[in-house]
Amino acid sequence: MEGDSAHHLGRVLRAQQGQLYELSDGQHVRLGRIEKVARDRVEFTLLEEIPAHQPTLDVTLLLSLVKFDAFEWAIEKATELGVSTIVPLAAARSEKALLAAAGKRAERWKKILAEASQQSRRLRVPMLEGLSQPAQAFSTHAAPVKIMLSERPDAPSLRKILLTEPAQQAILAIGPEGGWTDAELAAAQATAFREASLGKLILRTETAVAAALASLNYALSE
Repeated sequence: MEGDSAHHLGRVLRAQQGQLYELSDGQHVRLGRIEKVARDRVEFTLLEEIPAHQPTLDVTLLLSLVKFDAFEWAIEKATELGVSTIVPLAAARSEKALLAAAGKRAERWKKILAEASQQSRRLRVPMLEGLSQPAQAFSTHAAPVKIMLSERPDAPSLRKILLTEPAQQAILAIGPEGGWTDAELAAAQATAFREASLGKLILRTETAVAAALASLNYALSE
């Protein structure tokens, strides 16, 4: 192991020779025994393979940019809740200053995803795509279940939709503070997204991420 991960293991966690760790290559998990710890390098001897959980539900999260502390909390929790892909959206009501600075945060976001994956013992880190316009993301990503959270009073409950839409793949789109514009709602509807509500209360974006993903996992995962 080299680079930031090795530095964190050796200098922050103070790993020692002889300690055992679970190591994943994205497909399998092996038990590894530390043989040598250097400044930015940790050498292991690989031991037996460990049974690993493969998630049955593949979820892509289309998440509108909000203030970075909230956005980063949301992608951390989304990782813990098993999303496979995260697509930041440049929604019409996302703050322009956030959109301008998003490119400089990508490496930080990847690090958050990696650390959250390690904490939750995932086999692989979620894919983080580049900043996308909503209409482009809506048309690019395909799945049997495509859900857009909505604050409109006539939107059906997420529970109702999930009871009628069993699937192993899903896309979840979550808007910014202030909600989606009519144009964004129309673009989503044109690509087979269904509006869904999490209830009468207005949730912060990061709260909606955790609530909706937990609901999808409950309803669709085996």
